[in-house]
Amino acid sequence: MGFISVMNKTLFLWLFVACLVSSCSLKKDKLPDDSSAAINTIAVIIDDQLWNGEVGDSIRNKFASPVLGLPQEEPLFSINQYPVKLFEGFSTGSRNILIIKKDNENKYEFKKNEFAAPQNAFHISGKTSFEILEILEKNAPEIIKKMREIEIGHNQKIFKDSLLDTKKIQKKFNIDLLIPSKYEYVMRRKNFIWLKSEITSGNNSLIIYQIPWRNIRPNHAVTDIVITRDSIGRAYIHGSDRGTEMVSDEAYSPYFSKTELAGNKCYETKGTWQMKNDFMSGPFINYVIFDKAHRRILVLEGFCYAPSKEKRDLMFELESIIKSIQIKK
Repeated sequence: MGFISVMNKTLFLWLFVACLVSSCSLKKDKLPDDSSAAINTIAVIIDDQLWNGEVGDSIRNKFASPVLGLPQEEPLFSINQYPVKLFEGFSTGSRNILIIKKDNENKYEFKKNEFAAPQNAFHISGKTSFEILEILEKNAPEIIKKMREIEIGHNQKIFKDSLLDTKKIQKKFNIDLLIPSKYEYVMRRKNFIWLKSEITSGNNSLIIYQIPWRNIRPNHAVTDIVITRDSIGRAYIHGSDRGTEMVSDEAYSPYFSKTELAGNKCYETKGTWQMKNDFMSGPFINYVIFDKAHRRILVLEGFCYAPSKEKRDLMFELESIIKSIQIKK
């Protein structure tokens, strides 16, 4: 009996260890994949006391600030707030998580794919609200950059489920783009292509064209970009009535910045357009790429007409398409 008892205990111990290993393995295997959170949404894990004070105000000012270039105010990110004790369920499946709490040490830590994949998890802790605010202020630009990058990547992954045949674009401009199949070619000219996706009560448009190398002067970039896009509107983009053409809205100064796309210097311009002699209007985002290898300026622009809709995510879709560009050698 003693021998059997020892055997039973040994067997039980092995089964217990096996269960622990299996449980640990299962927990890792259960890491949610392809987090299904809505685009441009972040989960902020923070207790109500901090959320309703200066720390919460700072988070809202930074992460829900108005998107530049839109005709109406819309937040950079939609924020879902959860108290720390409720940090479970779909909150952990968010692509972007900001975890803020008071603790015995001041710390900023970034973890990739901590609870789901793909995912950014940002941990901020501080002894006092003031110290949390200091860490937040210092790291917010990097956090926002990483959040936008993962959202663009998520959009581009969705595009791959059903892509438009872009051979016409490849042949004309020697570039690759990820464009959803819901877009259709509506105009093709020698150095110009216009694609459009119909939506409820409006549409999303992407235009691609190239211009001579010296048409955009570095010291007069904004002026030259506006002149160029207005000339394109005059030539190709008209309303249903005669004498209507797309022009830059002079009532609002465009937002201009320097960046890089496809390994080349690039100017990004955001603003609003209107249809001359008509009532149509909307936002645009314009990228001027200095393609050194081919001694040309390549322009990709997205604009939308959606008078009864919020436009943040429509414009973000166009930005995601444009940022998928690859220039062939």
